[in-house]
Amino acid sequence: MTTTIAPRVHDLGGFQVRRAVPTLQARSVGPFVFVDHMGPAIFEPGRGIDVRPHPHIGLATVTFLWSGTITHRDTLGSLQDISPGDVNWMTAGRGIAHSERTPQTLREGGHPLHGMQTWVALPRAHEETAPEFHHHPAATLPRSERDGTVLRVIAGRGYGLESPVRVFADTLNVAIDLAPDAHLALEPSHPERALYVLEGQAQLDGADIPAQHLVVLDRGVTHALRAKTPLKAMLLGGEPLDGPRHLWWNFVSSSKDRIEQAKQDWRDGRFGTVPGDDEFIPLPDR
Repeated sequence: MTTTIAPRVHDLGGFQVRRAVPTLQARSVGPFVFVDHMGPAIFEPGRGIDVRPHPHIGLATVTFLWSGTITHRDTLGSLQDISPGDVNWMTAGRGIAHSERTPQTLREGGHPLHGMQTWVALPRAHEETAPEFHHHPAATLPRSERDGTVLRVIAGRGYGLESPVRVFADTLNVAIDLAPDAHLALEPSHPERALYVLEGQAQLDGADIPAQHLVVLDRGVTHALRAKTPLKAMLLGGEPLDGPRHLWWNFVSSSKDRIEQAKQDWRDGRFGTVPGDDEFIPLPDR
């Protein structure tokens, strides 16, 4: 039986973020240990997102937008705008800090933002790999379009296509756009899979799916997805994690001691600074 999960909703001053993973029903799906749906939102002039510099270890962040633009900066010196259809993949490995902000030029008028950010836990053999940042423009991602169905492979492989984004484990990450009454078979290409509906009304195996919910799919089963209205969804998953992971704030690790070390490293300023962004988020009290 599939499991439908209602995400926790956080209101960040008129901008909503829905967190579908981790939950009690799904601590992870494949390598994905964190799934955030941002928006959709329309910011008033002068407003935007301002995620101050903060640290990560043991994971990779994956950012994909349907609308809007976010400026990424990190301790490697990266400076990159991400626009709709692009992918930002940041491998934290042994440690990186970054910030995400709305460009100043966009703040001069009203502007939209809609996207997803996910965290992928790195395999234990790669948890302490060197940090890296890679930007992949929309035109470089494999795309399939037929019978009212548009598929874009963000990372990993799916539907006979493979993304140029470097992954550390077998990964499924596909953006789905369906026209009304279009159908798509959700094939059992990976052991663990989930479908997140961002916008629109859909049916899975003939039963209605609530929008802005995550559906954990059955292993080894081909499910039938049908759009009742224009539909935006994300299919994600992959091979299971190679052991349990501990999550604390922005840190992911197979070792609790490693997370304690990361806390102290952030307190002591050992992650480095983000060029062009001299603010930072203090370590939480708990």
